[in-house]
Amino acid sequence: MQIGYFLSSEEYTPAELIEQARLAEEAGFDGLWISDHFHPWNDEQGQSAFVWSTIGAISQVCELPVTTAVTCPTVRIHPAVIAQAAATSAVLLNGRFRLGVGTGEALNEHILGSGWPSADVRLEMLEEAVEIMRRLWTEDGFVNHRGKHYTVDTARIYTRPAEPLPIYMSGFGPEATDVAARIADGYLTTSPDPELLRRFRDHGGGDKPAQAGFKVSYAPTPDEGAEQAHRIWANSGLPGELAQVLPSPRHFEQASQLVTKEASARSVACGPDAAAHLEAFRPYAEAGFDEVYVANMGPYSVDMLNLYRTEVLPELRLRKEQTRG
Repeated sequence: MQIGYFLSSEEYTPAELIEQARLAEEAGFDGLWISDHFHPWNDEQGQSAFVWSTIGAISQVCELPVTTAVTCPTVRIHPAVIAQAAATSAVLLNGRFRLGVGTGEALNEHILGSGWPSADVRLEMLEEAVEIMRRLWTEDGFVNHRGKHYTVDTARIYTRPAEPLPIYMSGFGPEATDVAARIADGYLTTSPDPELLRRFRDHGGGDKPAQAGFKVSYAPTPDEGAEQAHRIWANSGLPGELAQVLPSPRHFEQASQLVTKEASARSVACGPDAAAHLEAFRPYAEAGFDEVYVANMGPYSVDMLNLYRTEVLPELRLRKEQTRG
């Protein structure tokens, strides 16, 4: 199992994200996830830079592979434009780029005033978007497309990597997981759900890479870690489809009042104890994920990265070698 670092575009400035990427490489992480948002989940998080600019800057300070977790290429930005942005990122990263895609959230996608489609329509749109992007990355001439949801008129991407980009797709339910197994080159999720991972494998995913990500809250004490996890990321505890349908940070703040500090503390590794951080990886390892990405909440990211460099990552590597042996 490879261990990566998850860059939260919603919480940190571009400069902070670039520095975290550099430090993550120095700490020994194997790769990077980076989120793609127009809005943060709530005003306390306070950031949401344009991810493609940040990726370009990261490519100049870091040689780790980068995956977007995730980009929605269907409503806010046309898939032809995402195809160009992703191709440029892959060139800058010398092929070390995976485009992670998903059906998105109203939080980010409603901003141009169009209606928010139902889940089945969003999956249909995503499948057509993936087809368009792959054509633009692989066909030598101009691409024309007249589909149900998108039109492309004599488009050609001139700056693109030597090999087509791999597309990984998020799946948080059975329907999306089935589509990911059928059309994607890999799978992404934020849940250590062995049943969904098995479904991905059994419905066409086979041995395609499976990635997962989660958050921790490093702080000098567990209580401070729990406080900052609840203050900044209480929205992570919202159930069901709320994350897909609420349209603004204000609505997430209102809904997050239902999540208690105790619930946040139970769901997140809080504080400076390496053992708690190591334990957070266990369900993902047991489920069988190939790559796991960890994000930090709050202002102590440098301290968290130091803890992982000196204690967490060496222990995870040791366990990996013992398992092989």
